[in-house]
Amino acid sequence: MRVLACVLGALLLVSGCSSSKDAVASGTEFVFVSPGGKTDITYDGADRKQLPEVSGPSLMDDTRISLSSYRGKVVVLNIWGQWCGPCRAEAPQLQQVQDRYPDQVQVVGIDVRDNQRDAAQDFMRDRGLTYPSIYDPPGKSLIVLKGYPRAIVPATFVLDKQGRVAAAFMRDLLAEDLTPLVDRLIAESATN
Repeated sequence: MRVLACVLGALLLVSGCSSSKDAVASGTEFVFVSPGGKTDITYDGADRKQLPEVSGPSLMDDTRISLSSYRGKVVVLNIWGQWCGPCRAEAPQLQQVQDRYPDQVQVVGIDVRDNQRDAAQDFMRDRGLTYPSIYDPPGKSLIVLKGYPRAIVPATFVLDKQGRVAAAFMRDLLAEDLTPLVDRLIAESATN
């Protein structure tokens, strides 16, 4: 009897997990999944899902930053903090991407876990960073990134011109890591 109960339990477990539709593939909204713990994930064509609106107060002034206002451009969304060593090395690389594609790409940061706004502002000024950043010490704006492990900093999401996630990187990046992807997204959008 015990063996029969174990077999039935195993069958229920397997049938519950073998659904042909999963929420990531069938939904219209982006849900972060890192298969096998990958740190670089790309999404092509129909696999791209819309990123919900990300917005928040600007780090540098009293304006509000909304990703939707950059539709029509490739967006490089970077989660960072001035306290984070890899973020400090990565920031000038992101500025290079912004400078290389001023009319076609918009780099946007989300500054998290920086409770001293002036320290983060000094970081931006001292490095000559001109791209905007949302100031979000508690990381509330990241709630829309369903499935994203919010403890990972730095992280970068690259959105196509329609605001769909084309890539996610759970590590610090060099400009040369982003350039081939950005070039492809710019060309792809021009042909659609």
